Amino acid sequence: MAKVGLFNVIENAWEMEGLHVLDLFAGTGSISFEFISRGSVEVVAVDNNPRCIDWMNEASKGMGFDNLLLVHTDVFSYLQKPVQQFDIIFADPPYDFSKTTFIPDLIFRNHFLYPGGWLIIEHPKKIDFSHHPFFIKKKNYGRVNFSFFSEEGSQTVERASTSSAK
Repeated sequence: MAKVGLFNVIENAWEMEGLHVLDLFAGTGSISFEFISRGSVEVVAVDNNPRCIDWMNEASKGMGFDNLLLVHTDVFSYLQKPVQQFDIIFADPPYDFSKTTFIPDLIFRNHFLYPGGWLIIEHPKKIDFSHHPFFIKKKNYGRVNFSFFSEEGSQTVERASTSSAK
């Protein structure tokens, strides 16, 4: 239910084809694969668990996906060295992860998003990002919470609905 709701929000605001996506704490890659299956041109998936990276590699080969780049490293190490920009960055850190609240600042300070791009963080209810200067909105689906951020604030939500914000 949460993933369906998340992708409804994204598809109502973005043209899925051609998106460049970064999936942080990618795990089994379900979000990465969902973006690819909906037409994203490239997805970079970052995870520090070698078993997850191996599984995503095998699964992407089996599905015939050639636009998934797997990065086996710690997310915070990856975020220290900006290599490219993305339209959408999705982060799903472990729910008991103590550094979740640092993610928006790293993303925006290091310019990982194209102008108008979105950062989406999945997090437990106890974390409140509403005070962050780039916070747009929060969506709740049962026990799953998604907070949305953009450097251009709430105006991005309106503009992105007519075209890709890139």
